Amino acid sequence: MEWGRSSREKLTDVTPRPLLLATLDGYAVEGGFDGTFLPATCYSPTVALGRHDGPGEALDLWHHYEDVLDVVPNLGIDGIRLTLEWARLEPRPGEVNEAAYERYKEVIAHAHAQQLHVTVVLIDAAWPSWLGLEAWLLPWVVPYVRTHVQRTLEYLGDSVDGVVGFARATSFVNDGYLLGTSPPWRKDARDDAASAKKQLGSLAALMRDDASMGEKWVSNFHEVPANITAKAMRELVGDAGGAQEIHLRSLTDGLGPTKGPSGLLVNDEGAWRVRANPELLSFFSEFILG
Repeated sequence: MEWGRSSREKLTDVTPRPLLLATLDGYAVEGGFDGTFLPATCYSPTVALGRHDGPGEALDLWHHYEDVLDVVPNLGIDGIRLTLEWARLEPRPGEVNEAAYERYKEVIAHAHAQQLHVTVVLIDAAWPSWLGLEAWLLPWVVPYVRTHVQRTLEYLGDSVDGVVGFARATSFVNDGYLLGTSPPWRKDARDDAASAKKQLGSLAALMRDDASMGEKWVSNFHEVPANITAKAMRELVGDAGGAQEIHLRSLTDGLGPTKGPSGLLVNDEGAWRVRANPELLSFFSEFILG
């Protein structure tokens, strides 16, 4: 459900290669969601009921993104894929948190200062609670999505290198309507799954066709666990199918229901260090340098 193009190419070759980016999923790492007087997401009802733990303060990267970004160049990858948390940017309908946009702009600028490529995600699995659990079935959600996308591009468009509309949109359908493991927590709702898939596809097309996207729109990417083996990475790259980016999930461990696999970096008594397999790091260097 993701379409578009990326313009980054190898300096020594006219053939584009996929960019290697590590993911930073805001809901899992930033802290400050789904608690009292905090931005609420679609997970807030089940967090409040104690059915699972929320992210809590997580890694508090909202205040310390710079610390972890300073270590990313040691990995030898191209950059990061940063999720912009809609629930933080617009905690209530029409209530825009301009300070949050400015904070994300600071984070992106710091990443660029480290010579890192930055692709951003506009909507992830932790959408604002005010959209409702059944957001992807509701027609009235469409103009809110359009406004959010346009506003975000106005605020941040010039500062980012790539844009992804939905992170793991397929899981919105499969996990939410068929497996019942994420909002709206329904099982075998096949008709509604088909309707949600159709609406998500229409929204992705609206994003793709937005004139302000230009060549920043990333349509074809692979997401793989950050603990993937070097051998598996070689096989993936060899069969990438024209992918523009390969997203390694995640850069760091997170907390809460959307946390990813073990991260490339780990916080050890307040200091960030590389945890990735040395063979994988060697592959990164080999792949980036050609």
